[in-house]
Amino acid sequence: MDYPLDAGPKQYGFDLGDARPAVSYEPDREAVRRELTEILESAQAATGEMPWDARTFQYHKVVFPQMARWLPNDERERLCEAFAKAVRRLESLVAV
Repeated sequence: MDYPLDAGPKQYGFDLGDARPAVSYEPDREAVRRELTEILESAQAATGEMPWDARTFQYHKVVFPQMARWLPNDERERLCEAFAKAVRRLESLVAV
């Protein structure tokens, strides 16, 4: 007896024809820009003490450049350079 290829129950993981197309996630660049600007302004405004606890500071040091990847190259470079400068200043503030 011949069975059509699409007859019967489908096996999990082997039905390659029914896969949904991948959903692309593109963040709102304005929201990214606002968040990065807020972080940068907090870092630059700090005078006598660190604006965040140690864990948040480490988080910002890792995530800031990653989030900046969503922005145009020139803007990304400008923000990352300004943030790196602010980080160096904050680290020297803590080292004193």
